[in-house]
Amino acid sequence: MARRQLTPQDWSIAALRAMARGGVAAVSVNALAGELAATRGSFYWHFKDRDALLTAALEMWEQDDTHALIRELGDIADPRQRLTALLAAALGQEGISGLEPAIVAHADHPAVAPVLRRVTERRIGYLTDLYADLGLEAAAARRQAVVAYAAYLGWVELRRSAGDLVPEVAATGPAAEAALDHLLTQLAGPAGGQESPAPA
Repeated sequence: MARRQLTPQDWSIAALRAMARGGVAAVSVNALAGELAATRGSFYWHFKDRDALLTAALEMWEQDDTHALIRELGDIADPRQRLTALLAAALGQEGISGLEPAIVAHADHPAVAPVLRRVTERRIGYLTDLYADLGLEAAAARRQAVVAYAAYLGWVELRRSAGDLVPEVAATGPAAEAALDHLLTQLAGPAGGQESPAPA
């Protein structure tokens, strides 16, 4: 039986899975070729070197997990429903378990840094616009966006590092559903669209 022709996307997905398992160092041409039952020649048909694969894989992650999701949410007119859908999607079942924390852990890597900075800027900017649409003034919308994004990063990191100890952050299950509902209420509920009163 003829072997299936691998695409750049196949190699990129394999690279992202390897990164989720063991960080940037786990992205090895030899290891990925073995995993994909492919030759090194197949790899070099698509990529100049390992760094080119890393860049392509990270740009795929950027496109799929940020830009594509934001485009999908554009069909939701109500900003509160849009924010709720965004948070539910971000904190639900991960495409590649543990990938986001693995990428963030390598924020200073030369291949990771520019992509991660773009993703962070785009996501916080989008959240800021959502909170502004909910009625917050610019500075408050930015603060709430940063809080929401920090909660997201902490949630997925806790899932990766201690998911067995904290079932509330799992992708599925009764405890996870209750915890996610609570978080959504905090970030997108009535309090999410109002500025807290100043202390007396």
